[in-house]
Amino acid sequence: MPDNQPTAATQDTLTKPQPAPDDWTPTERISWFPILAEADLDPRVIALINRQREKLGAPNNVVRVHSWRPDLMLRWLDLYDHITRGPSGLSRIDREMIAVVVSAENRCLLCQANHSADLRRLTQDPVLSDRIALDYRRAGLGARTRAMLDYAIKITRTPVECEESDIAALQEHGFSVEDVYDIINTAAIYNFNNRVASAGGFLPDSANHGLYR
Repeated sequence: MPDNQPTAATQDTLTKPQPAPDDWTPTERISWFPILAEADLDPRVIALINRQREKLGAPNNVVRVHSWRPDLMLRWLDLYDHITRGPSGLSRIDREMIAVVVSAENRCLLCQANHSADLRRLTQDPVLSDRIALDYRRAGLGARTRAMLDYAIKITRTPVECEESDIAALQEHGFSVEDVYDIINTAAIYNFNNRVASAGGFLPDSANHGLYR
């Protein structure tokens, strides 16, 4: 038989349908809580990960780590998406900067990696994004942005010290009262996310560390 002729075993392999690659099962331990097999997931979660496959190419660790509690995850996602992507006087970049500085303040590995990547994508400026993540005070930001991030850090570190005068000070930088309320809610949702992720031992997708550089 000529060398280039397929053997019976090779032909059998070529003609049999091959199983789809497993892009759900993590290759490392990403949570201190259960990661369900894809076959055991709630149908609503399966629909969500299939949308991620269409849009992103594969499901991500955020869905993996939360999927064992589907009702809680889906209700949280609705609120999170509304706060971070809904109508607001704050831009997407404003809200991602809040995500990054709050997550850095809380030393949340999952959220720092994920939102630093998102900020690099949105700004198209990896140097600026890294400086914001490492020390936003030295990143050369304008007064308006600096005031917004200082307030987000105050909410994170010492919320009991927040005063009505903080709202007035932000208005002097051009923020509306609705914008200030959005800063509060954005900082608050990321403080919530950071605490859940850190207490749950969640890890980010490893690819996120190098995205958009």
